[in-house]
This record gives sequence, structure tokens and C-alpha cells, in this order.
Amino acid sequence: MNRLCKSLMVLEIAVAAGLSVVAAQASAADPAKPDVNRGQAIATQVCASCHGADGNSTGGAYPKLAGQHPEYLVKELKDFKPQPGGKPPARNNPIMAGIAGALSDQDMVNVAAYFAAQAPKPGFAHNKATVPLGQQIYRGGIADKGVPACAACHGPTGQGIPSQYPRLSGQWSDYVVAQLTAFQQGPGARNNNDAMHAIASKLTDSEMKAVADYVAGLH
Repeated sequence: MNRLCKSLMVLEIAVAAGLSVVAAQASAADPAKPDVNRGQAIATQVCASCHGADGNSTGGAYPKLAGQHPEYLVKELKDFKPQPGGKPPARNNPIMAGIAGALSDQDMVNVAAYFAAQAPKPGFAHNKATVPLGQQIYRGGIADKGVPACAACHGPTGQGIPSQYPRLSGQWSDYVVAQLTAFQQGPGARNNNDAMHAIASKLTDSEMKAVADYVAGLH
């Protein structure tokens, strides 16, 4: 009986030790929880000059990041880095390549969480004449070109879907046009979304400008 008890005790200790190792490995594999304070420090020191300290950039050359989905921000930051297998970055931007390259995965999680927690400032459409066309494309697409409605993925009010589709509500129209153009070009410009490449390739310059201006005032 004593031998049996001792054997069971040894087995229990071994199992407990094994479970501890597995738990430690799982914990190491999982990303740590976001540190918003650390994210704010990165935003202030690195991102503020272009995107604003609170993620509300002051002009269309740089996107508004406030209120953006954190999972999407992390994905895009990683896309500025060279890809596995020696492939070039999925998004070609020398400035952002340098910035993203200096950030660890945890830094990305932290700064994305900080920007996601900030309140986005509303935007406005500026070209009244093109609002009907922009609204038609955003809400109904262009059937004869096979262009789906933007709202199908980005939501009726432009809030997007976390980790998959970005928030567009209030985004600068100049920035949206620039990204649609980059999607048209694909490799060498922006090659990280096949669906958007196919969609943007079917839009004329005037259609891109119309939907981008509509998005700017969407809320």
C-alpha cells in the first residue's frame, strides 16, 4: 500500500510539473495584454508628428488612426515589414517600413490599443456634386462592373469589422483615394488585399474620388 501511495504521489507530481510546463509555453506563445500607457509613449514619441498624438492627423497625407480596430492596425504595421521567405513588404512605404521595423510585436499591440481607444474626430464631404455617386457606390456598388457595395464589408456607417475591415468613417478623402490607387497598382504599391485590388481596378478616378469624399463625411 505504501509503495502504491508513493507511486501515485510521484505520478501526481510529474503530471503537475508537465502541466506547468505546458501552461508556461502557452503563456509565452500568447501575446501579452496591451499596455496602453506604453502605447501612448510610442505614439507621442514616434507617431504624433504624422498621425497626431491622439490619432487624429491634421491632413489627408496621413490617415486618422483614432478609433481604428487594433487588430487591423497591428496587421498593417506588420505588412510594412519584409515578409517571410525574403519577400518584400506587402505595403511599400519607406517611412513606415523604418518605423515598423523598429517596433516589436508587443510594441505594435500596445500602440494599436492606444490609438483604438482614442475618439476619432468627424470628417466632412466637400464636393456636394459627387455625393450621390459616392453614396451609390458605397451603399449599392456598381452592378455592371461587378463592384460590390463598400458597406458590405465596411458597414453602413463605415465602422468596419474588427481585424478584417478597417473603419472608414470620417477618414480623409485624399488618403482614401491614395490607397485605392495603391490597390490598383498592386505589387510595388499595396499588395496586401486581393479583393481590394480587384475592386479598385474596376473604378475610374472620378468614382474613387466620389466614394472617398462620401466616406469622409460618413458617420
